[in-house]
Amino acid sequence: MDLYINENKLNIEFTFKEQLLAVCWGKSWNIPLANIAQVTTAEPQSSWKELRAPGSFIPGFIKAGTYYTNRGKEFWYVNRDKDYLIIELQNESYKRIILTINNNEHWQERLNQLIANY
Repeated sequence: MDLYINENKLNIEFTFKEQLLAVCWGKSWNIPLANIAQVTTAEPQSSWKELRAPGSFIPGFIKAGTYYTNRGKEFWYVNRDKDYLIIELQNESYKRIILTINNNEHWQERLNQLIANY
């Protein structure tokens, strides 16, 4: 997956394989920076109470797709890596987007700097 900033929006572009595993519709998402509340790199909490619909889950390997939790609707695309990027949203259908991505600390700093202006 690729992340980039364009016209005050965070763009998340998924590969074909990622789209299949996450059962996500559309190759990319465009999220206005004004709708990002906070970005962290802490390990996300997960529990057996989450409802996956639709998506994929192979314990210890991948968790991908839409999950309904006590926090609200979330999108997960994480693998066994620990390079988490948690994007807390407002005014969006998803409450959080949880990813594992290279340069997660760079993206955390960059996004938090950008959203400080909103």
